[in-house]
Amino acid sequence: MSLSPLVRDHTVGGAAERSVAFRRPSRAEAEEAVRTLLRWIGEDPEREGLKETPHRVVEAFREHFRGYAVDPAEILRKTFEEVEGYDEMVVLRDIAFESHCEHHLAPIIGRAHVAYLPVRRVVGISKLARLVDAYAKRLQIQERMTAQIADTIQEVLQPRGVGVVIEAVHHCMTTRGTYKPGSIMVTSRLLGEFRTNPETRREFLAIVGKTNLDLLQR
Repeated sequence: MSLSPLVRDHTVGGAAERSVAFRRPSRAEAEEAVRTLLRWIGEDPEREGLKETPHRVVEAFREHFRGYAVDPAEILRKTFEEVEGYDEMVVLRDIAFESHCEHHLAPIIGRAHVAYLPVRRVVGISKLARLVDAYAKRLQIQERMTAQIADTIQEVLQPRGVGVVIEAVHHCMTTRGTYKPGSIMVTSRLLGEFRTNPETRREFLAIVGKTNLDLLQR
């Protein structure tokens, strides 16, 4: 994967794109940074069990954060119009994902439920899963990721509405800090008819198994 030496925060919905230029460190520098952290915790990066750790960590980072090399909007560009007039809700639920919080680089493990109301065209369901991954494979906070997924679908497909619910375990609070294992964070973003039509919202939340009154009454 080739990462650009330019970091871009792509914001949909008409907002301006923020770009910050920087020199991308070399792989050797990245591996040396891992060795520094190993020394900082009191380990010897030259001992047998750790000699290959810097290499492995850099490779893991390449995989964990591959979303930076993906244009999320481009994933949804190819659509299908031969749908025989289908205009009911399209839902893909239980999309498993792994992300990392931007505050502690700790894992966020969860699942996303994504729905939209098509207007004459639909997108392949695998593209919805790929869209979730494109945003998950970055440093994230769950609230932003939820909004990014919903807003991208709305901007590119221009459906009558979009619904996104994400539920996830944040290891930054289950394995450190407050140490609250079993805690699950739930976020949602409802656009168009999912927000304005109570029946549509109720149907979507029932399909994904979320009947929390706060969500239903928004």
